[in-house]
Amino acid sequence: MRTQNIAIFASGEGSNALNLYHYFKNHHKIAVKKLICNKPEAAVINKFKNTEIETILLKKEEFLNAECLLGKLSDIDFIVLAGFLWLIPPFLTTSFKDRIINLHPSLLPKFGGKGMYGLNVHKAVIEAKERESGITIHLVNEEYDKGKIIKQYKCFIEANDSPEILAVKIHKLEQKYLPSTIEEYILSVL
Repeated sequence: MRTQNIAIFASGEGSNALNLYHYFKNHHKIAVKKLICNKPEAAVINKFKNTEIETILLKKEEFLNAECLLGKLSDIDFIVLAGFLWLIPPFLTTSFKDRIINLHPSLLPKFGGKGMYGLNVHKAVIEAKERESGITIHLVNEEYDKGKIIKQYKCFIEANDSPEILAVKIHKLEQKYLPSTIEEYILSVL
């Protein structure tokens, strides 16, 4: 079986993207091949500077152009969204059916959708007086955060937790579970 190549789409800090890179660096069946970013100022670009990973900076019109984007992904088998905020266009969800995976910082279906990222999610969770939160790793379809759930991991919310404290708890779950869940999913569908 040939190696399954991953493209990571990221827009921000890049800690989850870098975690995936390190996890799969010497993997015998899965490899991170490309980093796709939509923000020239994103910290993730600097984090990948000293790696062998090809970094592609995309403008919105390139991202929405099927021929352009699919051409850049011609050697890619799976896409992982790690803090990527643009809605994935239908031509991409069709071309990569059940092969685009997203990480969301809440327990979907609650607290998903447009604008539900970063501290926005954690503020909403705390304001709703939820007792737990967590991460959802799910497949991507044409709607924000509506794809089939692969796995969820939970943490408890203490009465005095702020959105910032909850963000730290969520980040620990992301770092611990995202790589192994992606590995398990990719190997299960081959």
